[in-house]
Amino acid sequence: MTKIIALTNQKGGVGKTTTAVNLAACLAALDRRVLLVDLDPQGHATMGSGVDKHELEGSVLEVLLDGRRASEVILDCPDAGYALLPGNGDLTAAEVDLLDRDGRERCLGDALGSVAASYDVVIIDCPPSLNMLTVNALTAADGVLIPLQCEFYALEGLSALLDTVEQIQANVNPDLSIFGIVRTMYDARNSLTRDVSKQLSQYFGDTLLKTTIPRNVRVAEAPSHGVPVTKYARLSRGSQAHRVLAKELIRRLAL
Repeated sequence: MTKIIALTNQKGGVGKTTTAVNLAACLAALDRRVLLVDLDPQGHATMGSGVDKHELEGSVLEVLLDGRRASEVILDCPDAGYALLPGNGDLTAAEVDLLDRDGRERCLGDALGSVAASYDVVIIDCPPSLNMLTVNALTAADGVLIPLQCEFYALEGLSALLDTVEQIQANVNPDLSIFGIVRTMYDARNSLTRDVSKQLSQYFGDTLLKTTIPRNVRVAEAPSHGVPVTKYARLSRGSQAHRVLAKELIRRLAL
């Protein structure tokens, strides 16, 4: 059965899109059929998949607002190994327009309903804010994967996100789960990183994934080449860490 995973954290700069792109590529490399949905107006997941966000013939915006079928917009990304429902800056309009629609929180879920069965995993890259686009993602998803940088304000931001998840569970998606918290840009040499990581482990237990994604220059370079790090620098520490993350999620979620 298809698993729909929303990658979200309202704090920017935590490696959310990087994790989405590279996790999608690693799951595809492990013979899973993967659809990556770029729901972030920045369009970085689209660019990181080798697609020019400025030259799109169709995007997730038209699927959300104009009733266009997702299957008409989905692109094949052969270098990355997965399919892509692309997005760009036009999504900013959706944040406003959705507010005036009946059933506004279910637009994405309704759109994915016609295509989700064609994939083993659907990964949604959410915007770095708790807006109507993120609400759509959480309503459509089976579970949430939270990328988190081990820094001073991490726990405070995480608390706000978990409150939002609880509201979604209470009102529109009672089956929404927390699939896991993944530590990104991890540097075990840093004492603050170790302290925050210990707090996360004590508070969240098994919800905290064992895999950590290290701070790695190859991971940072890969998006400028329009490919996941697994294609850009296959043997790098960052590439190997994302493979381990994919395998951990396969075991955890029976993908």
